Amino acid sequence: MAKSEQILEDTEATILDTLEGEHTDYIEVYGAREHNLKDIDVKFKRNQLVVITGISGSGKSSLAFDTIYAEGQRRYMESFSAYARSFLGDMERPDVDKINGLSPVISIEQKTTSRNPRSTVGTVTEVYDFMRLLFARAGIAYSYMTGEKMEKQTEEQIFFHVLSFFDNQKIAILAPVVKGRKGHYRELFVQIAKMGYTKVRIDGELQDLVPKMQVDRYKTHDIEVVIDRVQVKEKDKIRINASLKTAIQQGKGVMMILDEKGEIHHFSKHLMDAKSGLAYDDPAPNNFSFNSPYGACQTCNGLGVIEKIEKESIIPDDTLSISRGAILPLGEFRDIWIFKKVEAILKKHKYSLTTAVKNIKPEVLDILLYGDDEPISVDSKKYPGTEWNTQFQGIANFLEKQKESGTEKIQKWIKDFTTTTVCPDCEGARLRKESLHFKIADKNISELSRLNISDLTEWFTDVESRLNERQNLIAAEILKEIRKRLGFLLDVGLNYLELNRPLRTLSGGEAQRIRLATQIGTQLVGVLYILDEPSIGLHQRDNVKLIKALKDLRDLGNTVIVVEHDKDMMLDSDYVIDIGPGAGRHGGQIVAQGAPAEFIQNPTTTAGYLKGDLKIEVPKKRRPGNGEKIVLKGASGHNLKNVNLTLPLGKMICVTGVSGSGKSSLIHETFVPILNKEFYRSRKEPLPYKSIAGVEHVDKIIEVDQSPIGRTPRSNPATYTGVFTDIRALFSQLPEAKIRGYKPGRFSFNVKGGRCETCEGAGMKLVEMDFLPDVYVPCETCKDKRYNRVTLEVRFKGKSISDVLDMTVEQAVDFFEHQPKIVRKIKTLNDVGLGYITLGQHATTLSGGEAQRVKLATELSKKDTGKTFYVLDEPTTGLHFQDIQHLLDVLNILVEKGNTVMIIEHNMDVIKISDHIIDLGPEGGNGGGQIIAEGTPEKVIDINAGYTAKFLAEELSS
Repeated sequence: MAKSEQILEDTEATILDTLEGEHTDYIEVYGAREHNLKDIDVKFKRNQLVVITGISGSGKSSLAFDTIYAEGQRRYMESFSAYARSFLGDMERPDVDKINGLSPVISIEQKTTSRNPRSTVGTVTEVYDFMRLLFARAGIAYSYMTGEKMEKQTEEQIFFHVLSFFDNQKIAILAPVVKGRKGHYRELFVQIAKMGYTKVRIDGELQDLVPKMQVDRYKTHDIEVVIDRVQVKEKDKIRINASLKTAIQQGKGVMMILDEKGEIHHFSKHLMDAKSGLAYDDPAPNNFSFNSPYGACQTCNGLGVIEKIEKESIIPDDTLSISRGAILPLGEFRDIWIFKKVEAILKKHKYSLTTAVKNIKPEVLDILLYGDDEPISVDSKKYPGTEWNTQFQGIANFLEKQKESGTEKIQKWIKDFTTTTVCPDCEGARLRKESLHFKIADKNISELSRLNISDLTEWFTDVESRLNERQNLIAAEILKEIRKRLGFLLDVGLNYLELNRPLRTLSGGEAQRIRLATQIGTQLVGVLYILDEPSIGLHQRDNVKLIKALKDLRDLGNTVIVVEHDKDMMLDSDYVIDIGPGAGRHGGQIVAQGAPAEFIQNPTTTAGYLKGDLKIEVPKKRRPGNGEKIVLKGASGHNLKNVNLTLPLGKMICVTGVSGSGKSSLIHETFVPILNKEFYRSRKEPLPYKSIAGVEHVDKIIEVDQSPIGRTPRSNPATYTGVFTDIRALFSQLPEAKIRGYKPGRFSFNVKGGRCETCEGAGMKLVEMDFLPDVYVPCETCKDKRYNRVTLEVRFKGKSISDVLDMTVEQAVDFFEHQPKIVRKIKTLNDVGLGYITLGQHATTLSGGEAQRVKLATELSKKDTGKTFYVLDEPTTGLHFQDIQHLLDVLNILVEKGNTVMIIEHNMDVIKISDHIIDLGPEGGNGGGQIIAEGTPEKVIDINAGYTAKFLAEELSS
């Protein structure tokens, strides 16, 4: 008995210990070993703003996302029933001994941006949803035909209006049954006759109903049933009332009165324009949604743009003949069926395949592009002396058809001939014209969606003063919700965005801050938020707003963990955890932690930069450049205000300015497309500009962005940089490979031959589990080596091809030191701070900043001409201070060789070492779009315009 009591006491104590651990004031992580983490323990207080920092690849994300977030998600999933988990799938337990004090976890990452063109800032923040409700309930309708205010009347109002307005007049009461439609309507006339009516009004003319009556089926008709003809007198009011009710019923809420003068008067229970008879259905929120068939413009299906195959994209050079490839999709002449058809059409109109396109009449070109109903005779090759008579559908029509139904490869090919233009019907508003004629304070919903958040907030501030009493009663609660959400967007520094801006056009940082604004709006308490570099894309001015937003989230009673490198964020946080000391296998340890004041006393690299003991040095002398320049004049796309851009060549140029000031519009959407058209015949049209000069001083442009280097695990840094081709060639030259007759293809894991056929070169196999998560297990045949046994027998310096893929970049530099062709490419990966990634690391596991640096390394490994123009968009994303120094060293080498490097950046360390700054502003959105200062950093400080100068002056004086 005593023994069983002891067991019960021990069990109770264990449960109490567990409960105490779970309700501790701290979050405690014990024995974290995920990825490169070296069995680390971390403990920090709940309800604090905690920054996890460290050099790139040290293990920050492994701790924050792959350990803490993954365990929080797994515990949440385990609260579901086994049946529910069979549909959702369970999550794998992270490699950690124990985590105490874990709250429900919400991750706000950068990779969550929707690629759907229908997702906009307005829809994702729900501001647009509340605006739809506002317009549906409080909007005032206007006729799109006359501009008159639309009215609706009750049956009683219509009755009293008819009695007073048409007193003593002879009238006809009509019920419209057909409005502006084609057809013969034989059955309709039979049905009307069966109901006992004898007269109808067809296209404005009264007619008697006769047997077998019908109208011209190819013409558009208006048909009304004559319900009654009566003189309006007091004694007949019962009859008139009954006839009016019947007319409204037959006309589905709409009726008409034909007076003695032959004039028509319209009445409706719905919204109606009394002048034209135009009626709208009663509005509902989905009438204002471009994602609903009830609200979307029918021409563009709610996208605001249409994709058209234009004549200019099919025939870009009309000086060529068709035989020489004037029709781009056909190419140069070949002895195939399509050319025989084209030749027959040309022959019929007295032209030949060698006639220059500019000399062919437009009507003949139209037949070639858009087809003809008339059959064409083409001589049969198979049966000489016979002819095939076939219709020609036209090249543009064929491409249009394949765009919808062709294979993915064909659709991609057709995109080259497709141009995107603003929808001619809705002019980019996305909605039907009826929806655009509901207004509040003289604005329709599309006009409000095109205002930036600042202007929209201002418009909503005192909108009540412009509404009537009824509208104010309806709108009161809706306006509260709209203002609250707009306030959150302003708090995270997104004042320059518009509600109709597609989500896919936002940067990772912007998308992340939108989600942050949404989370602040939910007002949740007791949640653990984990964010991944939310300061990306933010000017120093807006950083203050972001830090305040994160502190507000904390002050609600939440714990906020931020993976971040920003100096201000670290110094303003409650607790800093520094992971290092190196990257990859050299990292994974806690090198310092504590409140900022204690933290900076540590002898670590991060603390050194925060304290100012370590810094990125400003060059003693700015480069003069090579004396040449490119001048772009009159850039006026989006918010740009007729900007003239001068780019001195042979320098490091930094384009900066507050978020939304026009940097992307000027560089990515105007300047880069112009040079791409010049050098690579790109089809992307730049935004409007007047002229450009000096392009001849560069011979190529290379844009290095943050898009993934591949969308499948088979893509990796070795394949992307091309070094794997050289490695495979090296292995094929080894004596063992030559004896066996192995070619480079033998060492590819993507083709049959050398790869393991059990897993088809993937190295892992997916095992589907019922009621448990799907499990990836190493292939039982190759044991995650990707290759078959005989291929792995070929070794270079004792290493197989699989061993090489598992090497880090840093190890590979030493391993291939005597292979100049290979080491040149691998060394550039090391130089840009990627020494910690493995050559075979899956592309899907690389961050945006890492993907950008892989691309940069690929370009650096190519032989430059000294006349190359490089464009980088925020290359410091995900980089620690020390990594930024390495990156700048690499970029400086490029500039020293005579190339030009342009960086779009907010990071002060990059701005201060640039040779030439172009600062846009002064504000974002409509308040930006101008170059407010340009020149050396010192000159920009002297000009003292905008916000950059102020922060730059502080940076250079420190």
